[in-house]
Amino acid sequence: RTRKLQIRNIPPHLQWEVLDGLLAQYGTVENCEQVNTESETAVVNVTYGTREHARQAIQKLNGYQFENNSLHVSYIPDENSEVDSQRGPDNGRRPGYGPRGNRQMSPGSGIPSKHQHADIPLRLLVPTQYVGAIIGKEGATIRNITKQTQSKIDVHRKENAGAAEKPISIHSTPEGCSSACRMILEIMNQEAKDTKTADEVPLKVLAHNNFVGRLIGKEGRNLKKVEQDTDTKITISPLQDLTLYNPERTITVKGSIEACCLAEQEIMKKVREAYDNDIAAMNQQTHLIPGLNLGAIGLFPPSSAMPPPSLGNSVPGPPYGPMGAAEQETVHVYIPAQAVGALIGKKGQHIKQLSRFAGASIKIAPAEAPDSKMRMVIVTGPPEAQFKAQGRIYGKLKEENFFGPKEEVKLETHIKVAAAAAGRVIGKGGKTVNELQNLTAAEVVVPREQTPDEHDQVIVKIIGHFYASQLAQRKIRDILTQVKQQQKGGMGGQQAPHPQVVTEPGSPQGLAQEPRRK
Repeated sequence: RTRKLQIRNIPPHLQWEVLDGLLAQYGTVENCEQVNTESETAVVNVTYGTREHARQAIQKLNGYQFENNSLHVSYIPDENSEVDSQRGPDNGRRPGYGPRGNRQMSPGSGIPSKHQHADIPLRLLVPTQYVGAIIGKEGATIRNITKQTQSKIDVHRKENAGAAEKPISIHSTPEGCSSACRMILEIMNQEAKDTKTADEVPLKVLAHNNFVGRLIGKEGRNLKKVEQDTDTKITISPLQDLTLYNPERTITVKGSIEACCLAEQEIMKKVREAYDNDIAAMNQQTHLIPGLNLGAIGLFPPSSAMPPPSLGNSVPGPPYGPMGAAEQETVHVYIPAQAVGALIGKKGQHIKQLSRFAGASIKIAPAEAPDSKMRMVIVTGPPEAQFKAQGRIYGKLKEENFFGPKEEVKLETHIKVAAAAAGRVIGKGGKTVNELQNLTAAEVVVPREQTPDEHDQVIVKIIGHFYASQLAQRKIRDILTQVKQQQKGGMGGQQAPHPQVVTEPGSPQGLAQEPRRK
């Protein structure tokens, strides 16, 4: 018995979030990758955190009816988990990050887990026309690279169908990643020369936006130093290119192959340092999100948007049981008033589908004034439902062009907290709220002059792109859970950190009345 399963006969149009939500019910998912097959239905390979989780999943999911498809689930023997260069879409949001801390390597890597930096794969963006040369005939070239460099390489060929470039994830030690990078660069440059398609192929590295600021450094000093030391020209894609499904920036390096390889080492060194610092900062936060895969730095794919542990459990142990135990939360999401029709859809179809997909109640509050620029959407449901519902709301606004093609979707969300707990969210001298902002990249505001409502609650505002907002929400909920635990003894449990919201059209805290803080 192993921790790895193959799930077949998945409806081909199924969204990752739905599948992730299903898989997460049985334990921590370390890895989930689509496999290239000839069949019309989809096939994925899943690695669970423990064999017990895998056993539960196979028991419950084999024969499970999913949109008229009966799922077929089987174990994958460990010895057969050779690198598969044809693994599929990670939709720009599945860069292969495992659980934080002691991540074992991905299946098939053959690398012991003692290498600390296995957490951060090297992600390259390569022109689609060279992917065939990198893989080689029947996968021979990529097998040779993985063998020589002791790495696991995923070529995400199915991702972004029709796109001019495809991502490649390399999992190994820093040295192994760099060696594989050099070999891939050499292959691409040789192919460009042979086919006379380009004089040189630049190196493109993908890095999560949360690390890029530190790579650039104050006034661009860090980046300039890397350029000078390696004799390269480096550019970074603009912030506006970030989307809901792609939190990565593209770092383009131009120079000789040798110079590009040196630059890759320096760039990834900075990225890994930023990652390590975030992990350290996160661990000092007394496990604010126990068990979440890299939750503290906003890298979590949907599979980790699972319910938090039951309230008495502050120990970061086996994280999550079945979904039923998750507590209901209410969040107010403010959207442009003119987007309300698109969100509701024809005869209310879209909002009904969204509600079913997310497992959340989604209601649109009446306008606070006839000329209100923003409208409040009330989302009620457990954490995973919040993640799905809010994710689709952000996605819908982008799809319907309520934000420009280069503009990032940033929304304001409100959660209500017990007035007595607001101080804990702010922290001494604003320390906690500042740390929250630094760690999540969201703007978190607890307006000072608030009169608590009839439930003795006040509003916390969160402004940011989807991942930043989700992360800030989770952390604030966790602070509230801690407050509740501490008060359980003395307070008789009278303060609820996730109260139901009362919406009043004339609420003074609405966006229409209160200017946004820049």
